[in-house]
Amino acid sequence: MNPFSQFNHMHDWKDQMERFFGDSFWDEFESTLKPNFPPVNILRKDYEILCVFNIPGIDHLKRIDCQVKDYSLLIKGQININVKGYEMVQEELIQGSFERVIELPCKVRKDKMSARYEHGLVWVKLYKDVHQDEHGRSVNIQQGKK
Repeated sequence: MNPFSQFNHMHDWKDQMERFFGDSFWDEFESTLKPNFPPVNILRKDYEILCVFNIPGIDHLKRIDCQVKDYSLLIKGQININVKGYEMVQEELIQGSFERVIELPCKVRKDKMSARYEHGLVWVKLYKDVHQDEHGRSVNIQQGKK
C-alpha cells in the first residue's frame, strides 16, 4: 500500500489549480507533500563521489535500477513488505515503487563506477569526468558481505 494513497483524490483538485495558476504552481510544495525517497548522503573527495542511499527491505537486487548520466544519478525500484495473516494497524514504512533523480556536484564518468547493497544501504561510487559523452549507463549493484 502506498503511504500517500490517501492524497490520490487531490489529483483532480491539483489539476484545476495548475490550470488556474500555471504548471509550475506545485513545484514549491512538492517536497513538502512527498518526501524525498530514498534518502541519500552524497560525499566527495578528490576525484570520487560516493552516494549512500537508505533502502531497506530489498530482497532481490533486480528490484533496484541505478543509472548515471553526466551530472545526475537515477535510482528507482520496488520495496515489498509482505506479511501474511496480519491486518495492518499502522503503516509508516515506505513500500511500493520509488524513483529519485539526484543532481551530482560534478559530471561523472560512465566507464568507471561501482555499486553494492549492504545492510539496507546502496553504496554508489562514482568518479569525476572530464570527457564529453552524451549517453547514460546503468550501474550493476553487487550483494554486500553478510
